[in-house]
Amino acid sequence: MPHIIPIKDLKNTGAISQLCKESNEPIYITKNGYGDMVIMSMQMYEENLFMQGVYNKLAESEADVTAGRVKNAKESLKNIREKYNV
Repeated sequence: MPHIIPIKDLKNTGAISQLCKESNEPIYITKNGYGDMVIMSMQMYEENLFMQGVYNKLAESEADVTAGRVKNAKESLKNIREKYNV
């Protein structure tokens, strides 16, 4: 279940920092009853950036396959082995 806290609770920075580190989800900050911000730990942020990069690369790969920009795997491996004497 997501954590939702009012913006006035951000005054207690130590507790918020601890909550960010313990939570595996973003923490939603509300202002006047409406969503205003989202905060998370640095570790979670970096993991999200990494996964977004993975998803972007997968989308690019799928676009390449759809557009026919593919090579035969056996031929490619054979060329690499010949090039690097492996």
